[in-house]
Amino acid sequence: QVQLVESGGGLVQPGGSLRLSCVVSGFALDAYAVGWFRQAPGKEREGVSCISRSEGNIHYADFVKGRFTISRDNAKNMVYLQMNSLSPEDTAVYYCAAASRNRNYIPRLSEEYDYWGQGTQVTVSS
Repeated sequence: QVQLVESGGGLVQPGGSLRLSCVVSGFALDAYAVGWFRQAPGKEREGVSCISRSEGNIHYADFVKGRFTISRDNAKNMVYLQMNSLSPEDTAVYYCAAASRNRNYIPRLSEEYDYWGQGTQVTVSS
């Protein structure tokens, strides 16, 4: 059974940091590109960051560049999103997703992804 389970969300003050984790099971993570998306109340889901199977290609949305870092550990079936300098605009439910794509491809659109987690809430507030 394919599963992606996010964790690490919570309430943090502006300027703070969180590290999101996503553990996958039911498939070989090294065969998939992975991405993080988010959805704020009343807004559409948007891409945050994605990383290719080879880890050689990484994409960040402009609004997180320099603040967020995506990484993966295929041996542990884990995907991470380190989030620094958080602001209230980062408040959203964060989802990890996996896409079966070529080794160096970084899928940027949600419709390119095959599997999704249930999400973890991140709230940035003082």
